[in-house]
Amino acid sequence: MSNNYKMLAKTMFGFEELLEKELKDLGALNVEKGVRSVSFEGDRGFMYKANLCLRTAIKILKPIQSFRVRSEQDLYDKVYRMDWNKYLSYDHTFAIDATVSSDLFNHSLYIALKTKDAIADKFREQHNRRPSVDLKYPDLRINVHIQKNECTISLDSSGQSLHQRGYKTATNIAPINEVLAAGMLLLSGWHGQSDFMDPMCGSGTIPIEAAMIACNIPANINRREFAFEKWGDYDQDLFDRIVDSSLKKTKDFHYKIYAMDKVGSAVRKATDNVRNANLSDYIQVEQKDFFQSTKVSDDKLQMVFNPPYGERLAINMEEFYAKIGDTLKQHYSNTDAWFITSSMESIKHVGLRPSRKIKLFNGKLESRLLKYEIYAGSKKAKYNK
Repeated sequence: MSNNYKMLAKTMFGFEELLEKELKDLGALNVEKGVRSVSFEGDRGFMYKANLCLRTAIKILKPIQSFRVRSEQDLYDKVYRMDWNKYLSYDHTFAIDATVSSDLFNHSLYIALKTKDAIADKFREQHNRRPSVDLKYPDLRINVHIQKNECTISLDSSGQSLHQRGYKTATNIAPINEVLAAGMLLLSGWHGQSDFMDPMCGSGTIPIEAAMIACNIPANINRREFAFEKWGDYDQDLFDRIVDSSLKKTKDFHYKIYAMDKVGSAVRKATDNVRNANLSDYIQVEQKDFFQSTKVSDDKLQMVFNPPYGERLAINMEEFYAKIGDTLKQHYSNTDAWFITSSMESIKHVGLRPSRKIKLFNGKLESRLLKYEIYAGSKKAKYNK
């Protein structure tokens, strides 16, 4: 008899295909792409592996019950009827996350509150005691998702969002989310095939994710804990075997990764985070102004970066983006340069035509991931070879 069950991996807008491929490559069954999510099937060990290895997933949810709901009272009644003793005891703590996309219900916090009340009341009736709520470090995190009138109750196997990799102790003024960084790198086609540079590295997220992809290091190997480690059926030996097996699949990387920033405090933070991730052998961090820099060799270079948007850092956007274009043209031939920006107006001042534009979101900011191909010599010469 199969021990597989259905799960749902949540992701960011624009990363659904990346996550679908990641899951298939890991060995998931019945993989189906959704909106900001991908459903799949696997066993308990695969759930552990998904949390450990997936780069573009934010959460791995294990659905335990689905039903139709007509009202808040209907939701309360159906949650109350579930057998919560399977998952929780009165001396445990729990927390509810709710997401709602429905004309019937318009307040996710109220849905979370009704679900919490139903679970607490059921325990009080059965045991005369009830589990406490702990929003930060619960023993069990429960996810309620209502789409129109369909409600799915899931156990959250991840806990804290999977972008919290565990290597970052210091952040910059405008840090980039680790899942967003990994997704940008995968969209750029990065797999460790050349030298790599982030010329505005901030706290080092993009170079660290680039090194982990290049070396096939599990995305969350540095993370302190996953929610499933507190579950009653948690198998420590199985998880240890999965960690060992994943680490055996790492590979060597024979190029260089350059991380630079003109701000000394950012360089210090990036250096600390690279050390925390055990990647100092692969990433060279230095204090340098990109606009004063030149490419160190004629070999192919891949560049991915997150320039300031003007949202939290005060800069002259037109001048800044014009300098990006000038520096790439004059000093970085034979380079594929990718960067993300939410400043659509500033793109015009780069002075280069992007060969790709991909819509993404950086937090709540609608953004574009842009690709600029800087050829060795002229474009005409390239095509006349």
